[in-house]
Amino acid sequence: MRIENSFIPVEGVGETTERRLWERGATTWDEFDPGVDVPGMGATTADRIESFIADALARLDDGDADYFDRKFPSGERWRLYENFREETCFFDIETTGLDERRDRVTTVSFHQGGETTTLVAGEDLTARRLREQFADASLLATFNGARFDVPFLETSFDVDVDTPHLDLMYPAKRIGLSGGLKPIEKQLGIERDRPDISGRDAVRLWREYERGDEEALATLVSYNREDTVNLRALADAVCAALDEEVFVAAPDGDGD
Repeated sequence: MRIENSFIPVEGVGETTERRLWERGATTWDEFDPGVDVPGMGATTADRIESFIADALARLDDGDADYFDRKFPSGERWRLYENFREETCFFDIETTGLDERRDRVTTVSFHQGGETTTLVAGEDLTARRLREQFADASLLATFNGARFDVPFLETSFDVDVDTPHLDLMYPAKRIGLSGGLKPIEKQLGIERDRPDISGRDAVRLWREYERGDEEALATLVSYNREDTVNLRALADAVCAALDEEVFVAAPDGDGD
């Protein structure tokens, strides 16, 4: 599903009205006809839709993800993914614990445009490098990053992570997938090249590296990188499932 299929950012358009628009043939902005009778949509709402489309088309041409991040309800942010897929930065952090005020970030991996980069504490993990990584992204994607990864980075490095952010934990829950990243991957058939390690293992590997075990760092980095790469597969699967549920099923008139 693409941004151009969406009318829900418009004031006065909820899920039911949007579905009715799709059912009457307005599946994209170009197909919207203010003269078509849509139950629950009056002339004022039709005018708002036309105004939104005019503004949104220009913003989309400019690649302005921030505009759509502001316009879409938070629960519908997944709809930005298809348009900004190639400019999405998937990232994941490893830490020495769960408290951003006391514990340290050890590694951060980024996956964007088919390339994966890992920053390591004590080497190249700095505020400047973090800002550089985020600067090239139109959209960020994490799993539980809104509650963990982003606050940890902001507190630890005094950076503002203000790029539009898709936390995949929430759209995954919407399609009935709950629990941690690894169980959800298994449910979706997303495979891993390496045996799984726990968060406790990640802390142990870092401590071993601090005592001089370079192989422990290599294992930790490999694990962190695989987490990040698999986020793209997760985003593809979750957004495709939501597309099927929300948009493709709309002409049948089911739901709502």
